Amino acid sequence: MNKASFRSLLLELRCAETGTSHDPKQIQTVSQGTEATLLPHYDLDAIRDVVTPEIIAQRPANLWKFRELLPLDNPLNAPDLGAGATPMIPMCQLAARLGLKNLWLKDEGTNPTGTFKARGAAVGVARAHELGIREIAIPTAGNAGSAWAAYCAAWGITLHVVMPVKTPEPIKAECISYGADVTEVRGVISDAGRIVAERSTEAGWFDASTMKEPYRVEGKKTMGLEIAEAFNWDPPDVVLYPTGGGVGLIGVWKAMQELSELGWLRGSPPRLIAVQASGCQPIVDAFEAGAESAVRPEDPRTTANGLLVPLPFAHRLILRILKDTHGTAIAVDDNELITGMHELAAQEGILAAPEGAALIPALSHLLDRGDIDRDERIVLLNTGNALKYTHLVNRPDVQPIDPLPA
Repeated sequence: MNKASFRSLLLELRCAETGTSHDPKQIQTVSQGTEATLLPHYDLDAIRDVVTPEIIAQRPANLWKFRELLPLDNPLNAPDLGAGATPMIPMCQLAARLGLKNLWLKDEGTNPTGTFKARGAAVGVARAHELGIREIAIPTAGNAGSAWAAYCAAWGITLHVVMPVKTPEPIKAECISYGADVTEVRGVISDAGRIVAERSTEAGWFDASTMKEPYRVEGKKTMGLEIAEAFNWDPPDVVLYPTGGGVGLIGVWKAMQELSELGWLRGSPPRLIAVQASGCQPIVDAFEAGAESAVRPEDPRTTANGLLVPLPFAHRLILRILKDTHGTAIAVDDNELITGMHELAAQEGILAAPEGAALIPALSHLLDRGDIDRDERIVLLNTGNALKYTHLVNRPDVQPIDPLPA
């Protein structure tokens, strides 16, 4: 299918709460009436007729290889910064230590800007451009800001970023280098979100806050598509995912749902497990209480910026996904996740962001609890690399030495 003949097979946007339909040809944010997340739905019958897993396997290795399941009319004309096709790495030493037979880590740190956020930005910014949007605003705890700034630069779109003042300096520098307008706020991402909403209303910017626009999740969905393909369309038994805003978890779930409906899966979709920080665990608290909605913690805090999301916008959908996939939720403390960073680096040669490193202690606890069997196929989804978080790596006192004589 060449560039000129391709057209999106997107049919509609559906409210995640009520299923009501919204027109994807118009600029949309949240569902009218419920103000819930809108999820894209495709003509799966038509997709089944025009593409197969065998055809997809022959395409270049990037996220656009799954273009029939993405919302763009001209995906091959989109700027390609190299998002997608991240490695699935066997965790041999960690598996041996934990007594596991099948343990992998999907390393999203190899994406542009060093984070899985590039997937959402690649699709979200491209779709915004197709719809005529030329000025975007987002709140960010860090990595989304740098990813959206990179893709907005590639598309010539103006981006306004509002981030907590405690965001790591390398991320601030990235956003500024890509030409974004950066504002810092004394607070957390929800405080940044309120500022974005107010300024967007006043200035006419498009508010691309997490799960308040319909297309970021489609980029994250490609993680799930790649996981299924990596296992020859027989998905792993369980996927652990570090959950702040939860877009990636929703994306992996959505990918498996669509692949199942297409008839491409040879096995059952995986159980999904949300991992949070104990200082900010609204999903864990709600899941353990059997609640359908989460509640913002009184004093949210964690050193893992991506997990510092006091109340994910799509919290009801996240909880429903955990229940429907027979998954669970678990929290680890900051000392544990920092130890996880050291363990992954020293044992497997992977420098993971603190969010992804949280999966290491979480996995150990889940095995002890009996939530995961040691003979199951397990995938850890590391969302980024740690080069922006070197301030979290403790360095022992080192005395410099004098150079040797010339």
